[in-house]
Amino acid sequence: MNTPTQPYKQNPFLRTSYSLIAPLYDFIIERAMREARRTSLAALPDIPQRVLISGAGTGLDLPHLPTLHRYTALDFNLSMLSRARSRGAHLDVDFILGDSMALPFDDGQFDIVVLHLILAVVPEPQRVLSEAARVLKPGGQILLFDKFLQPGQRAPVRRLLNGLSRRLATRMDVVFEEVLSHVPQLTVASDIPALGGGWFRKIILNKIE
Repeated sequence: MNTPTQPYKQNPFLRTSYSLIAPLYDFIIERAMREARRTSLAALPDIPQRVLISGAGTGLDLPHLPTLHRYTALDFNLSMLSRARSRGAHLDVDFILGDSMALPFDDGQFDIVVLHLILAVVPEPQRVLSEAARVLKPGGQILLFDKFLQPGQRAPVRRLLNGLSRRLATRMDVVFEEVLSHVPQLTVASDIPALGGGWFRKIILNKIE
């Protein structure tokens, strides 16, 4: 069993901010991201799988999930996770309080890992992706939806705002290709622009067998 160090606890201000915004999160995020979430999750196979939703938040993915899979929904914030429970009432799902940067699971436990709007939130996105790859079975997939800068993109306004936004809620300076370079056992199967003129992307990753 992996022994989690829970690095998110190193940023108590971020934990507090998400507890405060949990009641508003759905109002701000749900409608704007609904279709992108739905189409990303449409990539789930039509045979039963064990699926981890890492960084489940308030459970906005859950209404779009088919009932045939067995799910584990993990988040570091109890306020958000408690809001997710009602959305998963129709599913076979376990809710776990834990850290996406140090998952409390053995290696190779899941067929699919869903990473929706989590890589650009955490202080160390490469740790989230590395942990997702670790708990994924060989040949498994990661379904990823998030906002990323393109390699070499200057984006001065986003970078300027990043100093504040990363402490309150999210990062604006994450380059996916840089994150992926830390996890060589993953390969890109699909990479499709989603929202914001390609700022948001839907990506499918395969774990090398």
